[in-house]
Amino acid sequence: MAGISAFKCPCFRPPSSSSFSFHLPLRRISYRPRLPRIYAFSSNDIKVGSNIEVDGTPWRVIEFLHVKPGKGAAYVRTTLRNYLTGNQAEKTFRAGSKIEEADIFKETKQYTYKDGSQYVFMDLSSFEEFRLNEKDVGDKSKWLKEGMDCNLLFWKGKVIDFELPITVKLTVVEVDPGVKGDTAQGGSKPATVDTGAVVTVPLFIERGQEIMVDTRTGQYMSRAQST
Repeated sequence: MAGISAFKCPCFRPPSSSSFSFHLPLRRISYRPRLPRIYAFSSNDIKVGSNIEVDGTPWRVIEFLHVKPGKGAAYVRTTLRNYLTGNQAEKTFRAGSKIEEADIFKETKQYTYKDGSQYVFMDLSSFEEFRLNEKDVGDKSKWLKEGMDCNLLFWKGKVIDFELPITVKLTVVEVDPGVKGDTAQGGSKPATVDTGAVVTVPLFIERGQEIMVDTRTGQYMSRAQST
């Protein structure tokens, strides 16, 4: 047998690479939001900002200290803030003990306006409103401006707290005028910004200027960059 020749059929024409296309059936992929999970973690993992649940109540860790006494078992001493009441308490955990993490998650909402004693935040996608009372907002109100994006904290379907942006741009509305030579001296002076807060600023800052402020400390950071 000299060889095998390819079978040619007049009724068959192989498709060219330019005309042949292969289509996979489309699959509709549905995306479901990831739900927050509750983790049991060790007291050794506690850090400032940890959210834990104690006796069915959410708490935020404000301070902590790992203690290893000369005698007896090691432990972790903490200062906690109750998300629901705002009260602080001290609690001690045995080192290595399991603690339940509070089922708290964040969503970005925009602060839109104040309605009486309530601060109104809005979901810009669904236009759903979320309200916080004055006592819930507390001192954070002095950095809050309409149109500002904030993180709302949810626990069991309700808002329990919110987080400001770390830095905010504010306008100086009242400040003593500077004196020639103040810049070289490196002094400071109080300035009132458009939210009503008072910020200590360098002597060269003038009325009408925009400044950047750290909302965690209330400290002046720099003059805002002009756009």
